[in-house]
Amino acid sequence: MPHPSPRPAFAMLMLLLVLAALDQTILSTAAPIMARELPGHWPIAWVFSAYLLAATVVITLYGRLADVHGRKPMLLLATGLFALGSLACGASTDLRQIVLGRALQGAGGGGLMTLSMLAVRDLYQPALQGARKAQLGAAYGLATMFGPLAGGWLVQGLSWHWAFWINVPLAALAWAVLARTLPAAPDAAPADERAIDYPGAALLALALSALLLATQHARLGLPAWLPAGLLVVLGLKLALGFLWRQRRARQPLLPLSLFARPAYAAASAIALACGMALYAAVAFVPQYLQAGLHLTPSQSAWHLAPLMAGLTAAAIACGRLLRAQWPVGRLAQLAGAAMLLSFGLLTAAVHWWPQAPLALSAALAPLGVGLGLAFPVVTVVSQRTAPPRHLGVATAVPVMLRSLGGAFGVALLAMLLAGDIAAQLQAQPRPAPGLAAGAEAWRAAFAHGLQQVFCGGMAAALLAIGASRWLPARRPATAP
Repeated sequence: MPHPSPRPAFAMLMLLLVLAALDQTILSTAAPIMARELPGHWPIAWVFSAYLLAATVVITLYGRLADVHGRKPMLLLATGLFALGSLACGASTDLRQIVLGRALQGAGGGGLMTLSMLAVRDLYQPALQGARKAQLGAAYGLATMFGPLAGGWLVQGLSWHWAFWINVPLAALAWAVLARTLPAAPDAAPADERAIDYPGAALLALALSALLLATQHARLGLPAWLPAGLLVVLGLKLALGFLWRQRRARQPLLPLSLFARPAYAAASAIALACGMALYAAVAFVPQYLQAGLHLTPSQSAWHLAPLMAGLTAAAIACGRLLRAQWPVGRLAQLAGAAMLLSFGLLTAAVHWWPQAPLALSAALAPLGVGLGLAFPVVTVVSQRTAPPRHLGVATAVPVMLRSLGGAFGVALLAMLLAGDIAAQLQAQPRPAPGLAAGAEAWRAAFAHGLQQVFCGGMAAALLAIGASRWLPARRPATAP
């Protein structure tokens, strides 16, 4: 039965997601100062990649552990690791220490989204769960936007250490409140289903690590004997080994039978498309605003406000529509159409008004609407179509795919952007002498290359629209 007083626990779930979202973007303004102050020869990009690697590889394992041992203990474990990692990062005195601290932080942060969404089931009746999950998604989206601003305020007013230390008391508060108020899930796995496929978990972790390192190869300063192509081949071989293991394991980490359910497979595809679409915007639009139009990081962050406003409003509206039994397939189609419209407007903006940042900013609003509609639909469909014994891992997989879609999508689109910029600069007549003429030529090439990036975003939106056709016409009933 739901807990009689769910508000304190739900408030702490929201706090944890805000902290996890802030932690992914708050360092964008603090990183340059950290690079100057911390001794060591590691590239500063490791501070970001260590968190991404650790967070991504543990998502599915957290889901399976939640199925076996219950959601509450796993959420408390993830919160504790996140707090300890934050403390270690804040106390770091060199780059190696902070990279290790970020890995520990990611090992906890990687479970917060999945486990918070799962914990909602222990707090509310099914009719209210969609709305509450949408509210969590809205809080996550808003915190993501304010991360760079918060980082700037902390660095200017205090120091970069507080970008990490601020997490410690807040995470400790959330841990204490959840330990007292979050009810234990009654449906942990029976004794004969409590085995954990640790070999499969190791294969998945190694495969994801190799592939994610390949996407960050140039930024991380990896040795020449470990080229990106070798990492890709190694990652794909390990991924095939993981799939082979899952077909034969008695209690697989990721039951492949989940993907035999059309609605679940469709929800997973939509999650992958949403990751690609989100990062196609948030990774490249601020880059153009700063490098091409010379806006400050804080100014470029504010130009993402329509994206986050649309995401927040649409997520809340989607929760209400789900409660009113709107067809999930129709909501997903609307989400894909809004994303497609947004990337069409972004393409037009950089073509016709390349020096008007407000045009780019306004074009981001439909993307926020699309993502705000899609995120709750993916979570609800994933949980409602999965058997209860696989609920945790079924919730975790779309979260992992969204992260992977963002990482791989950004890497691929960055290659397209760099190639198009080089081709445009080579094709243009030699500019007149002077820095201004050269900068204008580069900005024009950047704007042209962004059109290729946004075409990639359109492809992701079309994938979401196509996958939505496999969603049920009505809200799915709980799977047997």
